[in-house]
Amino acid sequence: MKRLRIAQILTSVHTGGAERVALLLVEELLRRGHEVTVVSLEELVDGPLASAFEQTGARFLKIPKVQNQVDRSLFGKMYRFFRKERFDVVHTHNPLPLMYAAPAARLAGSRVVHTKHGAHPEGFKRLMLRRAAILGTNAFVAVSQATLDYAFSIYEVFPWKTHVITNGTDLQRFKPDAEARRRVRAQYGIPEDAVVFGTVGRMATIKNHPLLVRAAAPLLGPNVRLMIVGGGQEFENTKQVVEAEKVADFVHLVGEQSDIPAYLAALDVFALSSDSEGMPLSLTEAMGVCLPMVSTRVGGVPKIITHEETGLLVEAQNQAELTGALRRLAESPELRRTMGERGRKVAEGQYSHTRMVDDYERVYVP
Repeated sequence: MKRLRIAQILTSVHTGGAERVALLLVEELLRRGHEVTVVSLEELVDGPLASAFEQTGARFLKIPKVQNQVDRSLFGKMYRFFRKERFDVVHTHNPLPLMYAAPAARLAGSRVVHTKHGAHPEGFKRLMLRRAAILGTNAFVAVSQATLDYAFSIYEVFPWKTHVITNGTDLQRFKPDAEARRRVRAQYGIPEDAVVFGTVGRMATIKNHPLLVRAAAPLLGPNVRLMIVGGGQEFENTKQVVEAEKVADFVHLVGEQSDIPAYLAALDVFALSSDSEGMPLSLTEAMGVCLPMVSTRVGGVPKIITHEETGLLVEAQNQAELTGALRRLAESPELRRTMGERGRKVAEGQYSHTRMVDDYERVYVP
């Protein structure tokens, strides 16, 4: 394939599934000889994931949007930037980059690819803006068939420009690591023989971290812990739930971290309590580390987790069912081991990051 000039446009570079997918794309596209620019629409670009983007060697820029309001000047800024740079491909991720960057890039003559990473239910006005912006894209990618079906259900996109590209994981990085497991547990005073539930991702309302805390609370104690890796708008609310449940001694809210594989290696069970999902990258990462999984049955999750084989699925917002699934895995080391081993084999067969980037290259140059 010829060398392409590619721009990846993100709302922010905080730790989240879409951002980690973009990071994998950037790393592999650079390895394949393409020229990559990463653009954040958020003014604040510090933090572990921002550092990871900078360390790839890609050009890393910010073209900030005015926060919490419509920014009528941003389209013009984006258009002038795209006209100057003449990218072959502009790849937008999630709603804000779609609405502000995709039309500007198409007008400037670039091929525009958009990836929808989740449902993103919004009001009618925002939906109309998304529909208009999608008209200007050349290709619309959904990370799961469930995500694409949702887009069809709200008449967001026409079928003839759609693709499903499931997320991939760098399985050389995400694998069991006994030394990292000991190091992370020692850092937080967690006994080596404790059972640790955990989750990784942005702390947004739709992820419903309070549900996970409440479901795990009856099980927690000196030898059963909960670790939540990530930051975001729901951090303080989740912390208040931890305090209200009187389990602060056994819950570790560790904020955003750069070494996600090490934190996953410290866990025994990966848990996801979301109300909605696309195709969570965190699940395939957990599979790489041989973790059994417990998740709500939402979005593309049932395509990743085979119930009773690689994990346990529960209904969304069902606290009792989630508690029961966590309890079952906490009490059975053998079940944890067999589910985790099966998950790693599935990840190796279906969710490599090189397969994901191969699929995107075919969309970049049809």
